[in-house]
Amino acid sequence: MAVFEVNQGTSPVILGFPHTGTDVPSPIWERLNYNGRKLADTDWHIHRLYDGLLADATTVRATFHRYVIDANRDPAGVSLYPGQNTTGLVPETDFDGLAIWKDGEAPTQADIAARLAEFHAPYHAALAAEIRRVKAIHGFAVLYDCHSIRSHIPFLFEGRLPDFNIGTDMGKTCAPEIEKIAVDVTATAEGYTSILNGRFKGGWTTRHYGQPETGVHAIQMELAQSTHLQSEDLPFAFDAAKAETLRVHLKAILTRIEAFVLANKN
Repeated sequence: MAVFEVNQGTSPVILGFPHTGTDVPSPIWERLNYNGRKLADTDWHIHRLYDGLLADATTVRATFHRYVIDANRDPAGVSLYPGQNTTGLVPETDFDGLAIWKDGEAPTQADIAARLAEFHAPYHAALAAEIRRVKAIHGFAVLYDCHSIRSHIPFLFEGRLPDFNIGTDMGKTCAPEIEKIAVDVTATAEGYTSILNGRFKGGWTTRHYGQPETGVHAIQMELAQSTHLQSEDLPFAFDAAKAETLRVHLKAILTRIEAFVLANKN
């Protein structure tokens, strides 16, 4: 199977989708337990949610599930949030802290090395290539990394997650003007809550590629799944009415970021 999908565009904005894939090769599927086979920690329908919001935007999407290997984790296995509960490069548990592998079937170091080579590295090679291509066109590139998560996960955070969770690693990964666009749009989105660099400050993708001094900017948007799903549990069905309301604000963010970059490319 192809481990990633790329749709090339000429916009300075690139949309990354590291967690919408649900493909699990049969040998790995056989090792997952009943809980793991729910694939509960998928970013359900996120590529559908963003589809068509920004004309001619490049998209790079991983097709493999994060339980195979997490495309948004440091390949060296370094924790994104030291001292806090999180999941690793190849998760041993789901977001509730429950085991996802059958007894004795958890991935070994050899498994992880093989999956890095087969899945993680090709996805990031494709993403890096698109960043270089887009930057060659405009002199700038903006990676907007698209994510979602359940709004209630006590294992990871207390209380209810805001609807919009913007991550820029405390302003390090993008120009302040790009960060401000996302903050301004979400702060004025009626009926929604938002936060900048709260529980989610941007994953490895955002931190790795976001180097504003080189003309490459990155920002992560983590959406609470209550904003676009009928339920945050099986079958994780898409709610078209909720999504249409949400898409107005996502479109505003993307179009304003694009306009800013185009206006300042020289």
